[in-house]
Amino acid sequence: MDELNKLCDRADRLLDRLERFFPPEQTEPDWQNAVAFRWRRQGHVGYIQSVAHPHHIALGALCGITEQKQRIEQNTRQFVQGYSANNVLLTGARGTGKSSLIKALLNQYANDGLRLIEVEKHHLIDLHDIVEQIDQRPERFILFCDDLSFETDEPGYKALKVVLDGSIATVSDNVLIYATSNRRHMVPEYMRDNLDTRHIGEEVHPSETIEEKISLSERFGLWVSFYPFDQEQYLQIAHNWLCYFGIHEMTAEVRTKALQWALERGSRSGRVAWQFARDLAGRQKSLDGGR
Repeated sequence: MDELNKLCDRADRLLDRLERFFPPEQTEPDWQNAVAFRWRRQGHVGYIQSVAHPHHIALGALCGITEQKQRIEQNTRQFVQGYSANNVLLTGARGTGKSSLIKALLNQYANDGLRLIEVEKHHLIDLHDIVEQIDQRPERFILFCDDLSFETDEPGYKALKVVLDGSIATVSDNVLIYATSNRRHMVPEYMRDNLDTRHIGEEVHPSETIEEKISLSERFGLWVSFYPFDQEQYLQIAHNWLCYFGIHEMTAEVRTKALQWALERGSRSGRVAWQFARDLAGRQKSLDGGR
């Protein structure tokens, strides 16, 4: 009997160890109530997870990027209405509203059936699996890939190229990819890449390395560039965020503080303006005792 008990104990310990290698049973995403999701992996299994508290930002709260908003909103509106639309690549300076704009578009069109699934760079190899899981759903999905930057031999780089335009299987018409990157071509460019460039007559023929690097960005139908803000644009954005936090007067003192804040951070970006407004509003409310 003692030997049997020992054997059972050993079996229980072995099962406990084995269970660590198997992911728990995943529940179906809350398609009815959630509008934002993430692609997760546990072990070798991937699944779509609902986001309980997505970032609620209004489209009108973003200023200084009027032209960019118009172009991407038009594309998104076409997509939500069931018309043809393009995959979008948003590139440019950091902190200029690329990611915030995509989140704002989700909030703008969520009631019309728009949904967003955030996919991290190292999960891009699962893009086909994600598309298959949402292929028959009635909602319209944006696969959101934020802050992309690749080396050309990364598996996610090749997987994204195939899903955008290069697979034998077409991507469902209820899916678009919106990606942000600080680099136009999402891969580092080196001086040595130009060494193999050939000149034939009056024509310039880029090297195969350069052609490979630009081939990914070319698969996005819509390119939208974001630029650094000048001082007046930065102050306008800061004022906009101050109003959002309940401070409606841009006094000379507040203006000076906003400029000092940007100088300390070495950037006049929308993100810096938002951080300044958040800090100033919090400090003033603290001094006023929360009134």
